[in-house]
Amino acid sequence: MKSKKVYFVQFVAVLALAVLAGCAPVKKDEDAAVIKEKSVQRWDLLIAHQPDKAYDLLSPGYRQTKDRESYVKEMAARPVRWSKVHYTSQECEADVCKVHLTVDYSLNMGGPAGQVKSSSFLVETWVKSDGRWWYLPSQLGPSKLGKDKES
Repeated sequence: MKSKKVYFVQFVAVLALAVLAGCAPVKKDEDAAVIKEKSVQRWDLLIAHQPDKAYDLLSPGYRQTKDRESYVKEMAARPVRWSKVHYTSQECEADVCKVHLTVDYSLNMGGPAGQVKSSSFLVETWVKSDGRWWYLPSQLGPSKLGKDKES
């Protein structure tokens, strides 16, 4: 009788591990989908000239260093006009993901050059905090298309 209990406990332990192992990839896939959606959503808001709403996707720590009004003014003052975002891929380790995007934009160069259209490849950092994913701008602030790229 004693050996049956031991086998039963071992069986339950193995079953529990199998169930937990089966759950891990689902969570990872869910996180990947959320990150893709949020990274594109943030750029769609910037393209639609709604930086006040894009502000809500910034990490809580970053929002402590820059208030909504300052962020909105900064984004509105940029000479670049974004037109379309393309999600490419992401690389994640634990609660940090590097998201690869391409953003189409135009910039008025003035003079004979006039309006110039181009694309820029970006790598954004997204972090998970308190169960939610947030965009973490580089120390220099949100990417400056046409000037420098985040890494």
